[in-house]
Amino acid sequence: MSATISPTQHPHRVLLHNEIHARPPEAMAAPLAIAHIVMLADAAEREASREHVAALLRDHHLAMPDAGTTHLRMDLGAFRIRWELHTEFVSWTFMVPAAADAFGEREPVSAAAAVPRKWLAALPGQCLCSLNLWVLPTHTFGSGSLVKHVLHEDTLLASTVADGHGEVYTDFAIHADGFSRMVLLAGGMTPRRLGRLVQRLLEIETYRMAALLGLPAAREASSVLAFAERELAELADAIRTANRDAEPALLDRLTRLAGQVESQYAATHSRFSASSAYFELVDRRIKDIAESRLAGMQTIGEFMDRRLTPARSTCEWAARRQDALSQRVSRMSNLLRTRVEIEQQQSSQALLAAMNQRQDLQLKLQSTVEGLSVAAITYYIVGLVSYLAKGGKTLGWPLSPESTAAIAIPLVAGGVWLSLRRLHHRLFRKH
Repeated sequence: MSATISPTQHPHRVLLHNEIHARPPEAMAAPLAIAHIVMLADAAEREASREHVAALLRDHHLAMPDAGTTHLRMDLGAFRIRWELHTEFVSWTFMVPAAADAFGEREPVSAAAAVPRKWLAALPGQCLCSLNLWVLPTHTFGSGSLVKHVLHEDTLLASTVADGHGEVYTDFAIHADGFSRMVLLAGGMTPRRLGRLVQRLLEIETYRMAALLGLPAAREASSVLAFAERELAELADAIRTANRDAEPALLDRLTRLAGQVESQYAATHSRFSASSAYFELVDRRIKDIAESRLAGMQTIGEFMDRRLTPARSTCEWAARRQDALSQRVSRMSNLLRTRVEIEQQQSSQALLAAMNQRQDLQLKLQSTVEGLSVAAITYYIVGLVSYLAKGGKTLGWPLSPESTAAIAIPLVAGGVWLSLRRLHHRLFRKH
């Protein structure tokens, strides 16, 4: 068998190829208790979370994750752990089999109870989301028991999911233990399909909270934008009535305002872009669970559409408002700069006109000086001719020195004048 010739491989080929297999859902079977915790973390805290999960694995004598690991699933005996490293947050999911009497006359046990308490309390970052999800067989418990022991009846939401193969109940409330709660009646779903559904339900809660991170930034930006808009309106009115002396100060104010607007835009643009992406992910995950209405109950999709739309609109409006203000400031700056440039051009034209006027005056003065120069040069040359005539008298020159000087005056003056004119013509042709 001949050897296969392999072309040069792109250095990221394997990484890019395996991306479609990143964070795959795992097979699950009811009854199951799941605790899902999302920690908002910066770069240092995300790296610390890697060390934190490594410490847990080390205590259980398991292999450590390498420096490039962003996803980990491990069975630790007392519980299963799923660790995922994202761009802005780290998600921790703990799973344990649920007890047969999990929904009796007492509060159901969270999967977090099986996790070492000190280790769990030391998770790096800030908790953005914590959710208890119980996956139960449909035939075991009724919705009345769910409401009584798990969820708040006045805020209860419910729908069928997975094309009618399951039911999900939640109230989107934070309970006394700091966790929100959700119950999934799995019905007869296969383990793989159940795993995909559970992952989408967890992602709905995760991305919902991540999307809402843009709301405080949008509210804070609104006050800054309101001030900047008032300042811009005042500057526009001042520019309209300002004289030339006030323009440098106005340009300085406008430049400072532009810097403030761009600084605030740079500080919040990435947050608004991320929120927009997270909102889209929430919409997609809600669509993926394929829910339909239970009689008399509001669905998760309807609740999200009703409650998230104002927050989404606030973030989108703040982003559009920032962009519009930035463009207005840019137009105003260009207008003022154009006005200053036009005035500078007018000043330059006036200066050139004054220079031309002075040049004309200099030419007239030069013409006057040239006339005096002709007379002076003629005077000196005629004086030399007179001296020559006096010397020539002794050598037989027939005319007297005075007559010779008188005859030489027009000839010398004409020659000097013609010589100066030729010199001027040569200079003008060169320039």
